Amino acid sequence: MNGGVNGVALGVFVFFFLVVTVMGFRAARWRKAADGNSLDEWGLGGRSFGTWITWFLLGGDLYTAYTFVAVPAAIYAAGASGFFAVPYTILVYPLIFTFLPRLWSVSHRHGYVTTSDFVRGRFGSRGLSLAVALTGILATMPYIALQLVGIQAVLDVMGVGGSESTNWFVKDLPLLIAFGVLAAYTYTSGLRAPALIAFVKDALIYLVIAVAIIYIPIKLGGFDAIFDKAGDALAQPNPATGKPRGELASGESAQWAYATLAFGSALALFMYPHSITATLSGKNRNVIRRNTTILPLYSLMLGFLALLGFMAIAAGIKVDNGQLAIPQLFEDMFPDWFTGVAFAAIGIGALVPAAIMSIAAANLFTRNIYKDFLKPNATAEQETKVSKLVSLLVKVGALVFVLGMDKTVAINFQLLGGIWILQTFPALVGGLFTRWFHRWALLAGWAVGMVYGTLAAYGVASPTQQHFGGSNALIPGIGETGYIGVTAFVLNVAVTVVLTVVLRAFKAPAGVDETRPEDYTADAPSAPSGKRPAGPADPDDGTAGPGAPTGGGTGGDGPGEGPGTDGGSPGGPRTDGGGTDTPDAGGSPEKEPAAMG
Repeated sequence: MNGGVNGVALGVFVFFFLVVTVMGFRAARWRKAADGNSLDEWGLGGRSFGTWITWFLLGGDLYTAYTFVAVPAAIYAAGASGFFAVPYTILVYPLIFTFLPRLWSVSHRHGYVTTSDFVRGRFGSRGLSLAVALTGILATMPYIALQLVGIQAVLDVMGVGGSESTNWFVKDLPLLIAFGVLAAYTYTSGLRAPALIAFVKDALIYLVIAVAIIYIPIKLGGFDAIFDKAGDALAQPNPATGKPRGELASGESAQWAYATLAFGSALALFMYPHSITATLSGKNRNVIRRNTTILPLYSLMLGFLALLGFMAIAAGIKVDNGQLAIPQLFEDMFPDWFTGVAFAAIGIGALVPAAIMSIAAANLFTRNIYKDFLKPNATAEQETKVSKLVSLLVKVGALVFVLGMDKTVAINFQLLGGIWILQTFPALVGGLFTRWFHRWALLAGWAVGMVYGTLAAYGVASPTQQHFGGSNALIPGIGETGYIGVTAFVLNVAVTVVLTVVLRAFKAPAGVDETRPEDYTADAPSAPSGKRPAGPADPDDGTAGPGAPTGGGTGGDGPGEGPGTDGGSPGGPRTDGGGTDTPDAGGSPEKEPAAMG
């Protein structure tokens, strides 16, 4: 951006990239299991991670390179409206404290690897499970692609890859190398690779933000000067609209949009497959509960990160692409060596979530499309092989998506992804607390929410594009502008409730529930002193428990479903102890002994 390659910054960037590459490949031998040919081992790290590993993994998963670039870029472009990411990450943790431990418990009991596994087991519906799986894959793909946008922004500012006139292969070669290495160590090490690398990624991000929030304001004359300059700049009219470019604090007219976007984003965050993949890697229920209490530290970091948008305005950063504002701010403000550290934080911040997302999408395909519909008798080893191959294809698809299409397309699809993934909330979270919702009603509600959300987003125009110009539209019946995803979600729930009443009145078959009330509060049982537990679990994870089978699986599935988990396959043997019996809010009148294990 300043002409030529920043050699010092590039050298530091390459150094950290090589460090995490070595860590990624060595992760295959970190906490190595006797049998790595299962999705539990490759896709969930053996369900063996403790509190701090899970915390770094979830932080690396949720706070991505695109977050690092896009949140302050939104504030750089429009001011206070970009701060919605801060309240939504504050709202999300009390919310997930209520349901995430329940999901971990039932998944541990039944060997569920994906949210779709749970939905199929809870409602006895492969169709609903398929809908949740396809939604997860569709929502995750553009998310992976956008990690490339973060890396590209860093490479562009460092001057790597040449100009727009350079041969496309030479220009994109650094990006191709980065994702080639990512694909290789993810294939080899599975979830252990991003779990190990996340330590470096998060440490670098905390370091960079801590330095930036002190060092840059000193250079710019303090926060008073920053806010004064930012306020003046945001008050200037936008040539395309004639209205002010933005505002330091959201006005009354923007409050509905701000609030609904924050609320809808909070509901959606842990519906994404990669969030659940990182969650299910925890070794016991308390790991999940502790993480919901300490993850807000990342929200504090996000608040400081967002302020960088105002700093970029005050520093006079001028870029055609807003995604370049923060990398350019770092290059202008920091000495070259620390610019390299900052760029490494962003670059590695793309590799960790991209790895987890590709694993999560691959697990969904393998468990809920390949095994449920194509090869019901697939062995654990076959599942793992398919998941590894699909994870490669997902990364290649994301790479082609970004390199072959305008970046606006990826951003539009990511916008749609947030709306889409929110429509799986009733089936997943509702199913964790009650069996009252009918499976066909949930499927119909999902379809209504998906169609409405897609059409409403398509109809939103902006000064730069005719369709998919934003995520807010007029809320029917209220007359206020709000987040499309929340409106679609309300329609989804309304349809689900009404149809459930109708279908139950007509006694439509509700499917078989293979879970029991105590499954939702069960923990990993403790291992006898001096004895290593059976199965792939971590030594601290516990044993199969009294009376649990040592082979043959977790019990039969309901009619019309695929087979239960094999003995020694993901999830290990089913246990009967470890939980307290709490009533199921909706009851489970359809339960049959054969489906309960």
